[in-house]
Amino acid sequence: MIVLLQPRDPFPPVTQALHEPNGLLAAGGDLMPARLIDAYRHGIFPWFNADEPILWWSPDPRMVLFPGEFKISHSLQKTLVRGKYDIRVDHVFEQVMRACALPRKGQNGSWILEDIIEAYVRLHKMGLAHSIETWIDNKLVGGLYGVCLGRMFYGESMFSHQTDASKIALAHLTAQLKRWQFGMIDCQMNTRHLASLGAREIPRDLFIKELQKLIAYPNSATPWIFDHDLFA
Repeated sequence: MIVLLQPRDPFPPVTQALHEPNGLLAAGGDLMPARLIDAYRHGIFPWFNADEPILWWSPDPRMVLFPGEFKISHSLQKTLVRGKYDIRVDHVFEQVMRACALPRKGQNGSWILEDIIEAYVRLHKMGLAHSIETWIDNKLVGGLYGVCLGRMFYGESMFSHQTDASKIALAHLTAQLKRWQFGMIDCQMNTRHLASLGAREIPRDLFIKELQKLIAYPNSATPWIFDHDLFA
């Protein structure tokens, strides 16, 4: 049985999460900043559909990308070196979220609902949620967004309207986070696409242990400004 959260209830220990479906921990609560920040600090994230209550997850194992392990293909490397694009950070955060929310091929809808967009825009205004954006010819063509606490980045979603546009954004994010000595990028669930980029599964207890070390660092200064020589 999962826990039904009342407004002021704390999250249960992640060890109580179900094995099937993997990681389902609790339902209910709200999406206000205090609740979301508390969730991320404990390795928990919201994920639910329009016809469901708010569902909270902490899967075991956990998919993560260590910044120094991002895999750059030969074609992507050439694109990065050519640099015929612009990377902007936090320029159009809500627009990035809405692009991520568009239905993918073979899907009828998205879990990025209006309530989710409103919640993460609030975190963005607090300096805790960021978008990394790929622009070509002054047009937004790809990007990603996520949450940052200390030296931990929690990836939420990405989108691409041109070949490798989201990978370009992720390449810049991983390179910059490596320079800033961030420890992990949370990828939440295992997918073939994430694995192809260098993400891998680690046991949840190890994830939580490393997470607690990383969130103990002060939050990064905002607004985020990326170095210009990451792939020069």
